[in-house]
Amino acid sequence: MDPELADEKNLNDCIIRYVERHGGRQFIFIIDEWDAMIREAKEDESAQQAYLNLLRGWFKNTNFTPRAVAAAYMTGILPIKKDGSQSAISDFEEFSMIKPRQFGKYVGFTEPEVRKLCAEKYISFQSMKRWYDGYYFKNVGSVYNPNSVMKAIRNEDFDSYWTETSAAESLMDYISQDYNGLSKTIAKLIGGVDVKINTTGFANDLKTFRGKDDVLTLLVHFGYLAYDSEMKTVQIPNEEIKLEFQRSIREVKHEATLKRLAQSDQLFLDTIQKKEDAVAAQIEKVHAEETAPLHYNREDSLRSVIELAYYTYRDHYLQWEELPAGDGYADVVYLPRHDSDWPALVIELKWNKSAEGAIDQILQKNIRMP
Repeated sequence: MDPELADEKNLNDCIIRYVERHGGRQFIFIIDEWDAMIREAKEDESAQQAYLNLLRGWFKNTNFTPRAVAAAYMTGILPIKKDGSQSAISDFEEFSMIKPRQFGKYVGFTEPEVRKLCAEKYISFQSMKRWYDGYYFKNVGSVYNPNSVMKAIRNEDFDSYWTETSAAESLMDYISQDYNGLSKTIAKLIGGVDVKINTTGFANDLKTFRGKDDVLTLLVHFGYLAYDSEMKTVQIPNEEIKLEFQRSIREVKHEATLKRLAQSDQLFLDTIQKKEDAVAAQIEKVHAEETAPLHYNREDSLRSVIELAYYTYRDHYLQWEELPAGDGYADVVYLPRHDSDWPALVIELKWNKSAEGAIDQILQKNIRMP
């Protein structure tokens, strides 16, 4: 500490005097987890405001910033907090999970890096991809969760290591938010359906939610959802995060969510017990509720209906689409997990054809489970 600065009671004035006394050599500010205050004091608005005022005083102050700041670098899970529709500290150039730009390849392990690791450690690359891939950035390709990849290698076990990270905020707190359409949207995501999203209104905090899009945008920044910047859609990226969603959804107390869970569970039982009338009635119900008349008979719409209707599959199954089998592909397949005694389910999507015709096609193409 410079003794000649001891009489300065204002931090900014102290910093400016220090710069002046040392030939104008400005400071480089490096702040790791800049958003810790926003996340950990999410109910304390006065503390958040005091913190934002401190940052403004450093990085958005014409009397201080050009005189004392050579550069500033901040990292965090959340983008910079907004005041209204604008950033509270507008001079920064931001790189986020929504727009990582040229830094996308540093968000996680790239696919070539994961392939090399798997080859060196004699680990199944396909299993690694299914468990930890799912994030995709323009000009980068697939990006993997580094923490989970390394723990899977060290432990020789593919599992969800997400809850051990600082990003693993309580998922249930967010998917339990009472916003119109959120419950149905979460069901679609768990079923494997991509969902349209508008990310522009998010206030970059954990409290100011104006609708389901803000909740979904937060889950993108946390890594619970992957964002497709071209299609403007989100999806659950991989097996690891699907497991986290499946664990959390059982604890959500929404009446609509509980009803969907019960209906999906019952649909699996009716299917296994060959109650074709009950199965047909439930799938038709979901079809009528979820599909616009214009797209009612499109194959992608039918596929989405199946995925939404059977969305509790994670309890007993792994879900596959367009699975190579025999001389063709199975549209949707539910393969039982190693600890389940439920049978495999093969779903062939057909429009304006009989069930017998679909079965004949399965037999002709010799479609069978590996």
